Amino acid sequence: MTSDDPRRTRSNRGARTASPTTPKASTGPTPAKAGKASRAKSPTPANPTPTDPTPADATPASSPDPEPGITGMPNRLSARTLRELERASGSLAKASVAAMEERLSWFSRLPADQRASVLLITQTGAAGFVRWLRDPEHALELTTEAFRAAPRDLSRWISLRQTVGLVRLAIEVFEQQLPDFAADEAENAALVEGILRYGREVAFAAASSYAAAAEARGAWDARLEALVVDGIVRGDAEESVLSRAAALGWDPAASATVMVGTSPSDDPPTVVFEVRSRAARAGCPVLLGVQGTRLVVVAGGADDEQARDGALLDTLAAAFGDGPIVAGPTVAGLGEAHASAAEALSAMRAVVAWPGAPRPVRSVDLLPERALAGDPSAERRLVDEIAKPLEEAGPALLATVEGYLETGGVLEMCARQLFVHPNTVRYRLRKAAELTGRNAADPRDALVLRVALAASRLAGARSQW
Repeated sequence: MTSDDPRRTRSNRGARTASPTTPKASTGPTPAKAGKASRAKSPTPANPTPTDPTPADATPASSPDPEPGITGMPNRLSARTLRELERASGSLAKASVAAMEERLSWFSRLPADQRASVLLITQTGAAGFVRWLRDPEHALELTTEAFRAAPRDLSRWISLRQTVGLVRLAIEVFEQQLPDFAADEAENAALVEGILRYGREVAFAAASSYAAAAEARGAWDARLEALVVDGIVRGDAEESVLSRAAALGWDPAASATVMVGTSPSDDPPTVVFEVRSRAARAGCPVLLGVQGTRLVVVAGGADDEQARDGALLDTLAAAFGDGPIVAGPTVAGLGEAHASAAEALSAMRAVVAWPGAPRPVRSVDLLPERALAGDPSAERRLVDEIAKPLEEAGPALLATVEGYLETGGVLEMCARQLFVHPNTVRYRLRKAAELTGRNAADPRDALVLRVALAASRLAGARSQW
């Protein structure tokens, strides 16, 4: 076939057109023809040629803000703004302290060294804010650690509420002055958002530090409180007990009543919380100690009348565990609380002899059981408060009480044995009740009278009283 063949000519022309090595193909087709050829070969091209002449990796001048979050904030601030903020951190801190002196009356009354400490901490916070803007992840950890350590000194003379007020005021000053460093509205918004987030983290760090200090102080107070209660139980010197109690804020002039019972739980913090919550509702201060399975509570500010009414004792008794609860006598102050504790512990050992004892029960109501258990102070009180007044009132009154008890409380039989009228017996029994506070017709009072008279006879035989 010759070269003049029309079919060969058309085939060669097509080959030259499609071949990429021909000079015409090396110049590249026009975008329109290239797009048409690409669509003809593959309906879904993997890498389509963009029609926008702008390069794909170029960032427009007015690019949208990054996604919200702390990590995207440095991209919204220029290096120049960050440098200016770093140079102005000292002036920002001084402006914050000046605002504190002007607007906080208590701050101006602080000594100079304490105000200087606040200025140093504020400068640390301002410098940390700039570092946080450069590296939000790592710098925030360093700054919060610094602020966790700083309030350990501040907490000695500034409360948590005052510290939060200082942080709030410093943030307000920063919000007022930060717009001067912003190059545009976007940077202004980023700075305002940044100081709010940074201030929140600083406030949380300060609160955490105060909470840790409070926990440590609470643990120390609990140990000191346990020492005070232990000293009261053991009868330590009055000075040591009062000095330790004063460190806990106890009023030395407040009266005290010692209560002894069973601990409701093996977890001392749970017991402490329960007792303190009930004491707060009753409106009285308390000192308490958990000694094994025994719970000792010293209630303050309660007089005898209130205790007899049962308002305070019943409220605190609900915080004890199962079993008897004994309350000692109310004494004038904490220095005499050892006497109340001694009677309460003695009554706690003897309360088992009275199964029907109320809960709580006063130690004075357990004088017969305590005397039978060998408590000499209980024997002495029975003799001094009950037997001696009857003996001093005359043999007729004493004989009437003894005869009434011996006959089992039968009035007519007692009158026949004494050869008197029953009304005479009634009169003498009323007189005995006035002298001793015990009614012979009551079964419980009859037991107290009988044990008191027996103890008096034994004491006379031993010639001790």
